[in-house]
Amino acid sequence: MNTFKLMPEGWNKEITPLNIYDIDEYIETNATLQGLVHRCDNEYNLHIKLENQMDGIIPREEIEGINIQENGLPKENLCIGKVHKLVQFKVKEFTKDNKVILSRKDVQQEALEWIKSELKVGQIITGIVKSIKPYGAFIEIGGGVVGLVYIEDLSIARIKTPYERLNIGQNVKVVVKSIDKDTGKVILSYKETLGTWEENAEKFIQGTNVKGIVRETEKNKNGIFIELTPNLVGMAEYKEGLEYGQSVEVYIRKIDKEKKKVKLIII
Repeated sequence: MNTFKLMPEGWNKEITPLNIYDIDEYIETNATLQGLVHRCDNEYNLHIKLENQMDGIIPREEIEGINIQENGLPKENLCIGKVHKLVQFKVKEFTKDNKVILSRKDVQQEALEWIKSELKVGQIITGIVKSIKPYGAFIEIGGGVVGLVYIEDLSIARIKTPYERLNIGQNVKVVVKSIDKDTGKVILSYKETLGTWEENAEKFIQGTNVKGIVRETEKNKNGIFIELTPNLVGMAEYKEGLEYGQSVEVYIRKIDKEKKKVKLIII
């Protein structure tokens, strides 16, 4: 089984398998690689299973270069949390006793340089959902570096939790909203990748029945918002007894492309 792989340029292309015998070349070219962590030892070093039963070792001090403690080392639970997960790394050394020393920290530093020098506001990139909080989702965009999508940037329709849009481990396309070139902090947006109002409205036909999700009711009871898709919301007359998140059938009374409004009737 080959778990020793090259990480693509720009952090976003398809990964290609590589050969363990090319280690000298990886060191010379400073290649970014990817492998599966199979254990965390008692000293919190990570072990990557390579070909020919060889073990690649990421020493604890080389695991993380961003979220570290005052002693310069990552927390123990961070190391343990990487077991059975793919991580990116560079080959630092091939020792005389045939140990392959790796560094994930070096990849993070390279990723930060990429963010500060090449990444641009408005650029669409691919990332992986790493964690979800009530206020938003953290998306890894390369080398262990993450960006934040605030909950209001997950969809046009108002939602109560990011879990209504994303799942941990999900691959997503996101738009770069802002970049702090000094710190490397990146703010992202997901809703722009879900299509414009016009693109979503084209999926529906006036005069037909469709399924929708109750998203928000106005306090003055003038109407109720129904989500047809994550980036398309219509308004129906207020109806008692409906709850947030409830699935309902609606009749599309009018699609007003000029005013970008959809009028609905709850069936």
